[in-house]
Amino acid sequence: MAENKTVHDVTYDLLRELGLTTVFGNPGSTEQTFLQDFPEDFTYVLALQEASALAMADGFAQSTGKPALVNLHTAAGTGNAMGSLVAAYRANTPLIVTAGQQTREMSIIDPYLNNPDATEFPKPWVKWSYEPARAEDVPAAFMQAYAVAMQEPKGPVYLSIPLDDWHKPALGPAVVRTVSQRTAPDGERLREFADRINRAQRPLLVLGPEVDRAGGWDAGIAFAEKLGAPVRGSALADRVSFPETHALYAGPMPMTIAEVNQVLQGHDLVIVIGAQVFRYYPYVAGDYLPQGTELIQMTVDPHLASAAPVGDSLLGDVRIGLEQLVDLIDTPVGRQAPTPLDRDRAVRTSATSEPLTADEVYATLATVKPDDSPVVMESTSTMAELFQWLPTTRSGSFFATGSGGIGWGVPGAVGLALGDRERGVDRHIVATIGDGSFQYSIQAIWTAAQHKLPIVFVVLRNEAYEVLKSFALLEQTPNVPALDLPGLDIPSLATGFGCHTADVKTTDDLASEFKLALDADGPTVIVVHTQPELPHLG
Repeated sequence: MAENKTVHDVTYDLLRELGLTTVFGNPGSTEQTFLQDFPEDFTYVLALQEASALAMADGFAQSTGKPALVNLHTAAGTGNAMGSLVAAYRANTPLIVTAGQQTREMSIIDPYLNNPDATEFPKPWVKWSYEPARAEDVPAAFMQAYAVAMQEPKGPVYLSIPLDDWHKPALGPAVVRTVSQRTAPDGERLREFADRINRAQRPLLVLGPEVDRAGGWDAGIAFAEKLGAPVRGSALADRVSFPETHALYAGPMPMTIAEVNQVLQGHDLVIVIGAQVFRYYPYVAGDYLPQGTELIQMTVDPHLASAAPVGDSLLGDVRIGLEQLVDLIDTPVGRQAPTPLDRDRAVRTSATSEPLTADEVYATLATVKPDDSPVVMESTSTMAELFQWLPTTRSGSFFATGSGGIGWGVPGAVGLALGDRERGVDRHIVATIGDGSFQYSIQAIWTAAQHKLPIVFVVLRNEAYEVLKSFALLEQTPNVPALDLPGLDIPSLATGFGCHTADVKTTDDLASEFKLALDADGPTVIVVHTQPELPHLG
């Protein structure tokens, strides 16, 4: 037995050894035995709600490339965090999510704040869910949680820990282990794929979020340039994996089965790397592939490989796969260069008395945003305008929710900024957020203000859930209620949480306030009045 050491002591020693010294949470009664005597070399990031705490940890882990530790409050806190947990799972973010549990002695009588089925609650949105059978197993459970979270496909894991476990004597020091975090694709199957690529006359390449997450940005460019084929991104991507200004780039994939089929017309082989086949959303029927078109997929995720409705799949780390595949394919002879994407259309402008168009907002931001500033996107009705005027040109520079649920963007931006600070990167985060989305996690801007984070939140105030109005048209569901958002005084709310604020109605004011925000000591919330504009869905 470790001399005079408790489970609490040994677990903190392990967390320190694993580099997990930042804890995201909102402390509740069942976590205080874990948080007691909080070490000076650890940092506790306070969020004002558990959904924000988990999304902040998600952004932090995506910035640092390391797992993050989240501490939730039993069933109630876990319930609050579930939406953000879905996003982390879909984005393959490695998180160790812990929740305090009532004492073991009282568990059988189901006391207040008990979580009787703690390990079932977060499923299926975690890779592993566990409550140690005895207090002495808590450190080993953390070590296993780390190993599971960091093995591909990475993702969140969940530990439920009774509050009285932390005071129990430890059996000894925790065993620290290492595990492989990358798995190479099968070499023989990779060569088969290369042969099919070499035989293709009119291939299309799709590079999805896994490529950027795996550090494969440069490998993707090298492969695409040797292939000489048009490149598309995933629909509704949470990461961008190819420069959107590159001559080979042809835009993101559409969201419906029918429109995907149209895009694939004329291609004899579709090469999908690091993406789902495909990320569909509204249902518009059609054939998955045009006649005469074949498809191959490389992904690290067995679920995405098994869920693909067509094509042949290869499992493995996509960066390793791209680096090997580029040497296996031939430089094509006589392949015609794809038609460059047209980015020369005019900005849709507003009349003097009207709110700004989304075009005007993003075109203005393009003139003032620093080149190294990443964008966090959660204005679902203006995705096309952001792509047109504010394209992603470098790795680790675009982030969005992995699940499609709104409320991730604001705390996700906070986590990214904290992660940048952790790794010594000095840059501003630019978060373009819809006015409806901003309300979901508005309390996260308090954390940004407390830490004086370099974030510019640009809130597009169109006073509506405009994307839902597009769905109402697509789905032929007239007279849907509650799609308008009048009466929100967002600048006053942001001021109350401690942020610099601005309320703008012209492009000149937007540019001026954005420049001031870059010099501000802490976050700024810029509310931009915009026109309601229906986005295209399919």
